[in-house]
Amino acid sequence: MTGTAPGSEQFMDLVSRLITAQPELTPIQAGIIVAAQQNIAHDSRTFARLLGLAHALVLRELNALLQSNDVVELVKRDDRTLRTYYEPSESVE
Repeated sequence: MTGTAPGSEQFMDLVSRLITAQPELTPIQAGIIVAAQQNIAHDSRTFARLLGLAHALVLRELNALLQSNDVVELVKRDDRTLRTYYEPSESVE
């Protein structure tokens, strides 16, 4: 959501709300969850590109989410590029 993309304020508001509700989440982790829930991004590379973040940083945060929470589920991972596909868990509203 770099620049003034349509919906970026709504996205950031949803991220802020999620961080308030779950303060253990980092802003990037909350962004990953919101992006999946809002059908903005379902893979690490797309999320990184849309937010102007390094893919390695997104992978680190996504892997932490996959290991410690049940809010996103791993769909598949490309062994060559490490692009990781995920979706919101069914337990998440």
